[in-house]
Amino acid sequence: MRSRDRPVYQVSRSELKPVIDAETVESGWKGLCKVGGTTALIAVLVPLAEVAINYLPGLARASQQTVTVVDWFTLFQNHWFLGLRNLGLLNLVGAVLLAPMVFAIYSALRRDNEAYAALGTILFFVGIAVYLAGNRAFTMLSLSGQYASAATDAQRSLFIAAGQAMLAEGQSRAGILLIEFACLVISAVMLRSKVFSKATAYAGILGNVLLIVVEIILAFARRLPDAGIVIAGGGGLSIMTWYLLVGRRLLQLGRL
Repeated sequence: MRSRDRPVYQVSRSELKPVIDAETVESGWKGLCKVGGTTALIAVLVPLAEVAINYLPGLARASQQTVTVVDWFTLFQNHWFLGLRNLGLLNLVGAVLLAPMVFAIYSALRRDNEAYAALGTILFFVGIAVYLAGNRAFTMLSLSGQYASAATDAQRSLFIAAGQAMLAEGQSRAGILLIEFACLVISAVMLRSKVFSKATAYAGILGNVLLIVVEIILAFARRLPDAGIVIAGGGGLSIMTWYLLVGRRLLQLGRL
């Protein structure tokens, strides 16, 4: 006996998307998506703070005068925050803010491509560990205070030698390069996922590629040339756009 024909229902993409989102983020991950989305939006302020500090009166000239270790000690004594910023304080803050965001992105991408999503996440946290291990900002702040309170020339010479060693060790930006490469991998995974838009993926790819180019330039030059500044500006705008789009999407996933 022939079975009765059943009607076939067409499901539109707009109707299917909430179902995909609900399946992508399980209830245990929704809180993390909210935290990651919030920190991603806050991370937009870090590049803006970098630009704003450069335009504060007198601070740009003070930064340009840090040639010797004694110059760095003087900068820390007169403008301690500027000294910490020049040795990567805002990069540390940005990395801490991005950690929940990257973990939340992994929770959303693991169904589409768990292997590469995990690879990008692991590389990101390895990059943070490398950068934290090599950063000498707070060590230099401590040495500047000890140098200022030194009673003899021999003690001051000792602190100058220690400062030179710290500056030499802190020159490496391998951690930042690894973080940017990890975010590039994550953005590439977004490009093939159903969770994040193509615009989000392309913003992340463009921004991280440009910032990687900047890091390569800085590996061979102490200061960025004019072309490097243009590249850095384009990378910064793209990365801020990526933070905004990712933050908004993670908050949407967290509210499902």
